[in-house]
Amino acid sequence: MFKAVLFDMDGVIVDTEPLHHSAYHQMFNDVNIEVPDDLYASFTGQSTLTICKELVAHFKLPLSPHTLVAIKRDHFKVLFENDKSLTLIDGVLDLIKDYHNNGMTLVLASSASMDNIKRIFKRFDLDQYFKAKISGADLEASKPHPEIFIKAAELSEYKKEDCFVIEDSTNGIAAAKAAHIFCVAFKSPHSEGQDYSKADTIIERFSEITYAKLSDLLSAAN
Repeated sequence: MFKAVLFDMDGVIVDTEPLHHSAYHQMFNDVNIEVPDDLYASFTGQSTLTICKELVAHFKLPLSPHTLVAIKRDHFKVLFENDKSLTLIDGVLDLIKDYHNNGMTLVLASSASMDNIKRIFKRFDLDQYFKAKISGADLEASKPHPEIFIKAAELSEYKKEDCFVIEDSTNGIAAAKAAHIFCVAFKSPHSEGQDYSKADTIIERFSEITYAKLSDLLSAAN
């Protein structure tokens, strides 16, 4: 039976994808580049710095990746502070409470910056449910590299086989599987163009993976 769950954040816990989309595209306009939809979709799940490194290389920009990161994050902060309609993904708070009340350990493993993670957790009062939070922006490698989930499992203080990941992106799923951790793909309506084929199971609603259903989930995948 699973003892810990490693949550992605953007697109899984909170619907920030539209804000990130707006912030990135404002940054694209600022530096005069046009990013095709397929290229943008391939960035989902990666850290902002990794994405900006790819943009600098792809468009041969005379700017540092850190400059692009700063521009994007400034736009995101303004959007976040002025968007009062931002909500948690439907059903995720009930799932978080369900796991927590049944003694599971919850760890947040997100490619978002720790500043953004803290903003989200403060707005929605989520710290009370999570043992730890880890930001991919603070690590050497970004998803699809497995580092973030290896470290998140360590923070849970359980073996990897006792953990599972909830992800909504191609890169996140690849990272979970490269870490050899069971992966649930959440088919988020806010994450387009993602490949869920490598996940151990795919869901469309969080009610499919309540605590009471986890043993059945694991048995069906084996």
